[in-house]
Amino acid sequence: MTTARDALGREVAALIDRLGGGASDDGARDALIDRVARYQRERVEPYGRLCAQRDLARAATLGATEGWPPALPTDVFRYVRVASHDAARDVRVFRTSGTTAQADPARARGAHPFCDLALYDRAARAWARHLLFPDRERMALVMLAPPERDTPDSSLSYMLTRFEAWFERDARRGSAWVVGEHGLDLDSLTAGLEAATRRGEPVALLGTSFAFVHALEGLRDRRFALPEGSRVMQTGGFKGRARAVAPDAMRRALTAAFGVPDPFIVAEYGMTELSSQLYESTLRDALFAAEVGPRRLLAPGWVRATPVDPESLGPVEAGTPGILRIDDLANLDSVCAVQTSDLARSVQAEGTGARAGVEVLGRAPDAVPRGCSIAADLALGEHLRVATPPRRAS
Repeated sequence: MTTARDALGREVAALIDRLGGGASDDGARDALIDRVARYQRERVEPYGRLCAQRDLARAATLGATEGWPPALPTDVFRYVRVASHDAARDVRVFRTSGTTAQADPARARGAHPFCDLALYDRAARAWARHLLFPDRERMALVMLAPPERDTPDSSLSYMLTRFEAWFERDARRGSAWVVGEHGLDLDSLTAGLEAATRRGEPVALLGTSFAFVHALEGLRDRRFALPEGSRVMQTGGFKGRARAVAPDAMRRALTAAFGVPDPFIVAEYGMTELSSQLYESTLRDALFAAEVGPRRLLAPGWVRATPVDPESLGPVEAGTPGILRIDDLANLDSVCAVQTSDLARSVQAEGTGARAGVEVLGRAPDAVPRGCSIAADLALGEHLRVATPPRRAS
């Protein structure tokens, strides 16, 4: 017997397969987002509350723009279960970084339960293939992040472990994982880079931005000349507890240390609350375009990434900073319409057929933006009200 979930899942999977090579079909995407959101309204309790109360006077600022369904703020994932299935069916629960609810209830970790990871895998593989590995089926991988076995609730570790199966050059040898329970292993990192250099084969360095900061500090003035075609994927932002590193300064340092040209250093944007990722376009531009366009994160065709006004939550004009809303069809078993607290603006590349993307400008300052806070209150109902923004992690 075919269920509504099964039917929608097949449609989402088909759209991912059709658009995974970089094509777009906004009409098909938007229509499917609306249908998935209606399905989730009936099955995901906090989202149902938000939808049911959207038209009340106190939710006037949450009116859906152009018929879009309301987006659930990421704060809600910290306080209530956001899923269409019972906990007994969970196959994995990804959690944001930060303290536990027991240690500090105001800083509870966000949780994203999954009863099926097939759409997550399909989306992650297709878009990484398109923007991170468009020129090579497989290559050597060095992971500046802990493996899945050490951090099973990390969506980043889960994704990178899948990368090892999908993209690693030598499956029998396996990738080099250089972050463990004791932190960054500089000896393992150095050995992995030296081995790649000796073989004369390109290597992909994949990890968090601050793992790269620690690696650069540990390597000091040591320099590598990684083979042509090597690349870097960094994720997670640059702000630390006591310091901040500008993205352009980070790229210069990575180029100096590893010999990887600037366009081959690619930022990834992912969140625990999502199932799909965005990547910068520069690597693919350098390989296949007439020129490298402006740095921008490109969303896959099954994702709608939209900067919105912090109060009305309606789309802002192109180029105007807003709060990033993401509609991710691969989030079939939770909520596809997700409201982040990240500042972003749209970026349009020049040239016929060039795709628009987004530039993430950092976290919204101070408190949760008013529109997001109202939406979170409606979704939480009688549960804990939102006071502070969550810490975000991939």
